[in-house]
Amino acid sequence: MTPLELINSRPLPFAVLMGIVFTEAEKERVVATMTVRGDLCTLGDAVHGGAVMAFADTVGAAATIVNLPADATGTTTIESKTNFIGAAKAGATIRATATPIHRGRRTQVWQTRLETEGGRLVAVVTQTQMVL
Repeated sequence: MTPLELINSRPLPFAVLMGIVFTEAEKERVVATMTVRGDLCTLGDAVHGGAVMAFADTVGAAATIVNLPADATGTTTIESKTNFIGAAKAGATIRATATPIHRGRRTQVWQTRLETEGGRLVAVVTQTQMVL
């Protein structure tokens, strides 16, 4: 099973609710997209910060799953830091790309860049995942 097939074979209910679609997955990089719907926005039709954080958290967790040691049973986020750079408006599709900073036996650290279709940076998220 490829890493992308692995991720898509066990969809996370919250990711499905948000409309997250995984498009690429390998050990060094996981990519997903999400269309900014009105119910994911603040007033003014800009994507809500919580939606941005949840999107990045989901992609970072999926990247960890692809990299879990054979004896691991799962993963959980233990820390997350978000830098909000720009807005994405309702109707836009944003792309999240997670790349590893550290992949250890007990923890993994991922950086996820979220960008609009035009390449404008929306946020950079760094998260630490504990290997269970």
